[in-house]
Amino acid sequence: MSTLEPADPPLLEAAHLSRVAGGVRLVDDVTVRVRRREVLAVVGPSGSGKSSFLRLLNRLDEPTSGTVYLEGRDYRLIPPRELRRRVGMVTQTAFLFPGTIGDNLRVGPRHRGQELSEETIAFLLEKVGLGGRAGSDVRHLSGGEAQRVSVARALANDPAVLLLDEPTSALDEAATRDVETLIRRIVGDQKLACLLVTHDQAQAGRLAGRVMVLAAGKLARIGATDEVPHAEDRLH
Repeated sequence: MSTLEPADPPLLEAAHLSRVAGGVRLVDDVTVRVRRREVLAVVGPSGSGKSSFLRLLNRLDEPTSGTVYLEGRDYRLIPPRELRRRVGMVTQTAFLFPGTIGDNLRVGPRHRGQELSEETIAFLLEKVGLGGRAGSDVRHLSGGEAQRVSVARALANDPAVLLLDEPTSALDEAATRDVETLIRRIVGDQKLACLLVTHDQAQAGRLAGRVMVLAAGKLARIGATDEVPHAEDRLH
């Protein structure tokens, strides 16, 4: 749950964010702010624009209008590679590179000319519950372990914001709970802002302090998680 203080300034702000593609308004004038140590759940019916909205936040897709502010800075002024380092994303399926877990953690830092030390890799893997596994081949990981590597790989880039797009939907219940515990701990320890797209209202309640409901690309409602119960169901 959220431990933010009311006076905390927003770490990430979407300001009148919209995207039109193929004549369809996928995201329609969405404004929302997220603070450090906050998990904001993004829910809504299938096709409501949840993933489209998330992809706009680190410019994987380009907004038609509006913008995003990261720590008060317009993200159009931030080079895309730097932006995606600071606004990390973990998707539903863990897309890992061939090789070892350690190899995967090194990818992002190498793109910016840095080499992760063995000590840093060990530290990151301890954080995600994979201590001592740097040399393990990713082909032999379970789904839950692969998602843990995805989270560690995002953390290797020292992000300020973590975007999670249905990160547990392909996992069994035990792995889901493990990854949820990991998310809660990391958001608090690393002082991140986190946006979680989920179809699971119970998961939103377990992880998020607030929930925003999208409908046809529009922000239909936003509020404390316990004040927006079963919000998605009312939009079907």
